[in-house]
Amino acid sequence: MLVLKRKQGEAIHIGDDVTLTVLAIEGDQVKLGIDAPRHIDIHRHEVYIQMQEENESARNSANLMKQMIQKQSEA
Repeated sequence: MLVLKRKQGEAIHIGDDVTLTVLAIEGDQVKLGIDAPRHIDIHRHEVYIQMQEENESARNSANLMKQMIQKQSEA
Protein backbone atom coordinates (compact mmCIF):
# COMPACT_ATOMS: atom_id res chain seq x y z
CA MET A 1 0.00 0.00 0.00
CA LEU A 2 1.30 3.41 -0.95
CA VAL A 3 0.80 5.96 1.83
CA LEU A 4 0.87 9.67 1.00
CA LYS A 5 0.30 12.79 3.06
CA ARG A 6 -1.67 15.65 1.55
CA LYS A 7 -2.86 18.97 2.90
CA GLN A 8 -6.20 20.58 2.21
CA GLY A 9 -6.34 21.65 -1.43
CA GLU A 10 -3.61 19.25 -2.52
CA ALA A 11 -4.24 16.42 -4.96
CA ILE A 12 -3.05 13.00 -6.04
CA HIS A 13 -3.19 11.73 -9.62
CA ILE A 14 -3.95 8.08 -10.30
CA GLY A 15 -2.99 7.22 -13.84
CA ASP A 16 -3.89 9.79 -16.47
CA ASP A 17 -7.61 9.98 -15.75
CA VAL A 18 -8.20 10.13 -11.99
CA THR A 19 -7.49 13.01 -9.62
CA LEU A 20 -8.12 12.76 -5.89
CA THR A 21 -8.24 16.13 -4.09
CA VAL A 22 -8.41 16.82 -0.35
CA LEU A 23 -11.27 19.32 -0.14
CA ALA A 24 -11.53 19.67 3.62
CA ILE A 25 -10.28 18.24 6.88
CA GLU A 26 -12.89 18.38 9.63
CA GLY A 27 -11.84 16.77 12.89
CA ASP A 28 -11.19 13.10 12.18
CA GLN A 29 -12.84 13.20 8.75
CA VAL A 30 -11.36 14.07 5.38
CA LYS A 31 -13.58 15.27 2.55
CA LEU A 32 -12.27 14.04 -0.80
CA GLY A 33 -13.13 15.13 -4.30
CA ILE A 34 -12.67 12.55 -7.03
CA ASP A 35 -12.44 13.54 -10.67
CA ALA A 36 -12.67 10.45 -12.86
CA PRO A 37 -14.27 9.35 -16.12
CA ARG A 38 -17.86 8.15 -15.81
CA HIS A 39 -16.93 4.58 -16.76
CA ILE A 40 -14.87 4.19 -13.57
CA ASP A 41 -16.97 2.98 -10.64
CA ILE A 42 -16.25 4.75 -7.35
CA HIS A 43 -17.77 3.48 -4.10
CA ARG A 44 -17.15 3.88 -0.40
CA HIS A 45 -15.55 0.69 0.94
CA GLU A 46 -18.58 -0.36 3.01
CA VAL A 47 -20.89 0.08 0.00
CA TYR A 48 -18.50 -1.90 -2.22
CA ILE A 49 -18.40 -4.79 0.29
CA GLN A 50 -22.21 -4.82 0.51
CA MET A 51 -22.47 -4.89 -3.29
CA GLN A 52 -20.03 -7.81 -3.47
CA GLU A 53 -22.02 -9.75 -0.86
CA GLU A 54 -25.29 -9.11 -2.71
CA ASN A 55 -23.71 -10.19 -6.00
CA GLU A 56 -22.46 -13.40 -4.39
CA SER A 57 -25.91 -14.07 -2.97
CA ALA A 58 -27.49 -13.52 -6.40
CA ARG A 59 -24.96 -15.89 -8.02
CA ASN A 60 -25.72 -18.54 -5.42
CA SER A 61 -29.47 -18.15 -6.00
CA ALA A 62 -29.01 -18.40 -9.76
CA ASN A 63 -26.89 -21.54 -9.39
CA LEU A 64 -29.50 -23.09 -7.11
CA MET A 65 -32.23 -22.34 -9.65
CA LYS A 66 -30.15 -23.92 -12.43
CA GLN A 67 -29.66 -27.05 -10.34
CA MET A 68 -33.38 -27.28 -9.60
CA ILE A 69 -34.26 -26.88 -13.28
CA GLN A 70 -31.72 -29.53 -14.28
CA LYS A 71 -33.11 -31.99 -11.73
CA GLN A 72 -36.65 -31.40 -12.99
CA SER A 73 -35.64 -31.92 -16.61
CA GLU A 74 -33.78 -35.13 -15.71
CA ALA A 75 -36.79 -36.57 -13.89
